[in-house]
Amino acid sequence: MTQSISKADPLARASVLEALQLLISTPSVNPDLAPGEGLGEAAIANVIREWFTNRGIDCALEEAAPGRPNAVARIGSSSGPTLVFCAHIDTVSTAGMTIAPFDPRVEGNRVYGRGSNDMKGGAAAILCAMAKLAQEPLAGTILSALVADEEYASIGAQHFVAHHKGDACIVTEPSEGRLILGHKGFVWAEITTEGRAAHGSRWDLGVSAISRMGRIITALDEFDRTQLRARTHPLVGPASQHCATVRGGAGLSTYAPSCTLEIERRTIPGETPAQVLDELRSVIASTGEQAAVRLLLDRPPLVCPRDARIAQCARDAATALHGHAPEESGVAYWMDAALFAAAGIQTVNYGASGAGDHEAVEYADLDSVVDCAQVLTATARLFLAK
Repeated sequence: MTQSISKADPLARASVLEALQLLISTPSVNPDLAPGEGLGEAAIANVIREWFTNRGIDCALEEAAPGRPNAVARIGSSSGPTLVFCAHIDTVSTAGMTIAPFDPRVEGNRVYGRGSNDMKGGAAAILCAMAKLAQEPLAGTILSALVADEEYASIGAQHFVAHHKGDACIVTEPSEGRLILGHKGFVWAEITTEGRAAHGSRWDLGVSAISRMGRIITALDEFDRTQLRARTHPLVGPASQHCATVRGGAGLSTYAPSCTLEIERRTIPGETPAQVLDELRSVIASTGEQAAVRLLLDRPPLVCPRDARIAQCARDAATALHGHAPEESGVAYWMDAALFAAAGIQTVNYGASGAGDHEAVEYADLDSVVDCAQVLTATARLFLAK
């Protein structure tokens, strides 16, 4: 699909559809998730840069890793506050899809394709809002952070916040028109037990690391049910954890010399990785077993105060458009928003609707993408107003 430069209103339905179709038709599968399929974000970042450049908007590609660029556009003036619009441009694999992943089919109000909802709809809304706002005098700066790798390790968002400052951010992950003020974080940890390898007939010598791990798994499940589920946050609900993968054993006739468990812990605001690791060690100790605990990866939760200026501006913008205030809530999943908040940039999530994220059939609701672009535009006007 080739780009065309229309003189139509950037917020018009046809303009938003054109931008969304362009993004869907450009494959951007994350190579860390699908090494045999994913070509990364370079192609789509170049398409975005060309789209902005053709409209007189400055856009640069900034590599978060070799061949993994962010597309960062800038409009406005050097004085005044800085507002960031953020969307990720990578997608998950197309394996198992029952529709053409990169042929953006339109049926009624639905636009089908891989990444249509997660989250090229949000990216298209940012493009169109930026194009609209570029036509106006702005008392401040707006940056678009169209970032790589959210679906795996978020190297794109991490690179952006390390190199750019901002006063506030709106992440446009699909939120069905809700104003999202919080989400959970997560901790990935590895637990390893050791046994004593021996012939399967030598019960007197052998010690199974798998049996040791089984007792730990039982205790971890009990801790999840009785302790974590009672630990709640008003926006995001309860803390939780689950045993995700188990590896161990050397053969049917050998006592297992080692066993490794990978666990995911979903954290609520106020919890820290150090606290999670201490709790894991405490649960293990309660079983009488010994095990090594290692942190693999952690990401923080998000909370934005209701009275933060960005929350107020987004709320007022959505209220003016719809005639009623948006629903305000939190979500259980993680998004790049927390990395912006951790960098001192107050952040909310407002996005479109759709369905099929990571599934065989995925689509975005076009009218809601238009709505998102309009709310972004109005929010920016309010936030940058003196």
